[in-house]
Amino acid sequence: MSATAPHPAAATSDAAVEATFELARELYAAYGVDVDAALETLRGVAISLHCWQGDDVGGFENPDGELGSGLAVTGNFPGKARTPDELRADIDEALRLIPGSHRLNLHAFYAETGAQRVDRNELAVEHFARWIDWAKDAGLGMDFNPTCFAHPLADDGFTLSHRDEKVRQFWIEHCQASREIGAAMGAALGSPCVTNVWIPDGYKDQPVDRLAPRQRLADALDAVFAKPLPPEHNLDAVESKLFGIGSESYVVGSHEFYLGYAASRQKVLCLDAGHFHPTESIAEKISAVMLWVPELLLHVSRGVRWDSDHVVTYTDDLQLIGQEIVRGGFLGRTHIGLDFFDASINRIAAWVIGTRNTLRSVLAALLEPIDRLRELENNGDYTARLALLEQCKALPVGAVWDYHCLRSETPAGLAWLDEVHRYERDVLSQR
Repeated sequence: MSATAPHPAAATSDAAVEATFELARELYAAYGVDVDAALETLRGVAISLHCWQGDDVGGFENPDGELGSGLAVTGNFPGKARTPDELRADIDEALRLIPGSHRLNLHAFYAETGAQRVDRNELAVEHFARWIDWAKDAGLGMDFNPTCFAHPLADDGFTLSHRDEKVRQFWIEHCQASREIGAAMGAALGSPCVTNVWIPDGYKDQPVDRLAPRQRLADALDAVFAKPLPPEHNLDAVESKLFGIGSESYVVGSHEFYLGYAASRQKVLCLDAGHFHPTESIAEKISAVMLWVPELLLHVSRGVRWDSDHVVTYTDDLQLIGQEIVRGGFLGRTHIGLDFFDASINRIAAWVIGTRNTLRSVLAALLEPIDRLRELENNGDYTARLALLEQCKALPVGAVWDYHCLRSETPAGLAWLDEVHRYERDVLSQR
C-alpha cells in the first residue's frame, strides 16, 4: 500500500487561501464576474457519487460472481469494501473530503437481504432500509438503478428486449420494483430519487432484425413506467449506449432510441460520457436534447479507448460539460452523477478526485464573464469572443476553488491526500 504523504507545499495556510481568494475576486470583478454569486450557486450543486467505485461493482447479492454484459473492472489495489458497512464507511470518508452536500447512487444488487435469498423482481424498500437510514443521518439524497446484469437471466445478453416473454417479464418486474424503491427513497429523504434504467441488450454480430428487439423494449419500458409515481419522490431516466463488449454490432437501447422514447414519454434522458464514439462529446448534445426532454441525467466518466470508465480528470471535455450546463441555464434541470470504476488506485481517492474535478468544472463555468461573451457573439465580434475565452483560461479559478473548500470545511489543495493516506493505513490495510 502507498503511504507517501503529499509534498509540504500542498498544505496551504488558511490565511494564504483567503488572501489569494481576495486577489482573485478582485481580478474576476474586473471582467464583470460576481464571484460570491458563483460560489452561492455552486453550494447548491449536488453530485451523485456512485457506490460501485468502492467495491469494484461487486454488489452484495453474489460478490464473487461474474459481472458479464461487457463490464469489467481492472486493478487489485488493496482494501476494497467487502460489506455494506465497510462501503458506507468508505463513502463517508470520501464525502468528508468533498465540499458541499451530495447524493449516493445505488444499484439494486447492493440490497441487504440478510441470510434470505431474494431475487431481483422481489426486492422491496425494506431491503434498502439501512441505506436509507444512513443517508438520512448523513443528510444525503439517493438515486437508484435496477441491476440488469450479473444475473443468470441476463447471461445471453438480453433483458427487457428478450424474445422470451417470461424472461422479459422478470426484468419488467425488477424495474417496476426498482421504481417503487426509488420512490420510497425519495419520500424518506425529501428529495426526488432519479431511478435510471440501463440494459446491456445487443448482438455481437450483425442481426437481420433490428426492429423487433426495439419494439419489445419500447413495450417493456411502457409496462415498467405504467404506474404513475409522484415526481417529487421519483424521476424516471433511461440511458443509451453505443456498443459493448459482446454487443459490438448492435445495441437495442441506442441513443436515437432513447432520445425518441424520452422525448415522446417525457422521461429524464441520461447521457453517459463514455457511451458514445470517442470523438463525440456529450457537451455538444446537451442543448439539443434539452429542447425536447424535461430533465437530463449526466453520468460523468472518462473513456480511454472508449467506455473504459476512468477516474474523471480536469479535461477539456469535462470543462465543456460544465460550460454547457451553466451557459444554457440548465443547472436546475440537470442531475449530475459519476460513473467510473478504477481498482488500480485508492478507491476513496478516486471518488474524491472525480467529484472535486466535476464540481470544479461547474465552478469554472460559473466564473465565465458570460454576459460579455454573449454580447460579443451577438454583435458578431468573434475575434473578441475568442480572445476573451482564451483569457478566461488564465483566470485564477483554483484560488476560488480553494476558498470554497476552506469555507466548506474540507481540505484545500492536496491536503485531502494526507487524510486518505491515514485512512488507508488505519482502515483499508486492515481488511
